[in-house]
Amino acid sequence: MAADMQADVVVLGAGIVGVSIAVHLQRLGRQTILFDRRPAGEGTSFGNAGIIQREAVFPHHFPRDFRELLSYAFNSKTEARYHLSMLPRLLRPFAQYWHHSEPSRYRAIARDYARLIAHCVDDHRELAAEAGAESLLRDGGWTIACETPQSLAGFLKTAEDSRREFGVGFRALDGAALSAAEPHLRSGLAGGVQWTDPVAVLEPVALTRAYLALFEKLGGRFAYGDARTLTRAGAGWAVTGDETKISAREAVVALGAWSPIVTKPLGYDPPVFVKRGYHMHYRPDGNAVLNHPVLDAANGYMLVPMNQGIRLTTGAEFADRDGPPTPVQLAKVEPLAHKLMPALGQRIDSEIWMGARPCTPDMLPIIGPAPRQPGLWFGFGHGHQGLTLGPTTGRMLAAMMTGHEPVTDPTAYRPDRF
Repeated sequence: MAADMQADVVVLGAGIVGVSIAVHLQRLGRQTILFDRRPAGEGTSFGNAGIIQREAVFPHHFPRDFRELLSYAFNSKTEARYHLSMLPRLLRPFAQYWHHSEPSRYRAIARDYARLIAHCVDDHRELAAEAGAESLLRDGGWTIACETPQSLAGFLKTAEDSRREFGVGFRALDGAALSAAEPHLRSGLAGGVQWTDPVAVLEPVALTRAYLALFEKLGGRFAYGDARTLTRAGAGWAVTGDETKISAREAVVALGAWSPIVTKPLGYDPPVFVKRGYHMHYRPDGNAVLNHPVLDAANGYMLVPMNQGIRLTTGAEFADRDGPPTPVQLAKVEPLAHKLMPALGQRIDSEIWMGARPCTPDMLPIIGPAPRQPGLWFGFGHGHQGLTLGPTTGRMLAAMMTGHEPVTDPTAYRPDRF
């Protein structure tokens, strides 16, 4: 085994959130080691829709309409599916999720959420410029494609609310404007909402690795090992890597859906639940293109232009985090995607990708110092917005850890709220 390594901070988890935290700590003069069992960006960060969602000021809430709830209960929705065996484990977080989705509570949560979202594009652009990764970012936002006038009216109302309260930009598209913007979608759609502020990422794993390269350029180090080896070592912390033992004054848990595995033995067991998701890439026929990401409003999947091809991403699956893949949703939405974009073409990937999103009942991430564990910090629970909020989380947590003023008041995201 190689000689032991010393650092100011060890960051557990090399997804987009962990890498971003490590970059910002290193920039602020903290000698940091990034620690994971796999290369950077190969977990959940690999398989998202690749959008820095400046418009996402309203987080995904628990449905409160009885008819909608009934359709979910019968697993008849393509955008969400659950495993019956998961219900006993989901009762507690779902009850809290329902509670926090009450309209007045939800509006307050949206305001706290929006304070983070407001910085996401600028924070990404800053890191991407420093990392030389600006070519991976594409301006122009993304589009919700609506089949019916009623659906379009509903999304336009949400867009107006977002613009009025949070300054989010959008453009209303009628059927002709949608066809002009995305000529290879099928004709006859009612129109759409184009969110103009977000930025698309052409290859999320490449962006994560570019941020990792920046971290290493700044003097940071990467080590492989099992985060479950984290233990208290005197006044600091230690983890055992594949080739070395690492000691640090402080530690950060940024393991996404796997964070509770490390935090629970240390006395912190937040009600984090998992939404699994799937993706597949397709080669478009002929000269067909998709100019920007598109959400099928009726069915909850997205088509996203990526360097690898056009990525089809599914909605949420409530299932065991580490259980085998059950890509039922992909099988259901694939023919719908071919109907929406007739020139979508054939599959490219040999296997269907699956990842797990870490979600909290109040829809807010967990960012801040661990209760009753000096020198331990948390940065996880970002739900659907890990890619969006990675650099902002890194900037805020690094500021808190080094005595600087955070970008926004961190009280709403504090770990001890659970």
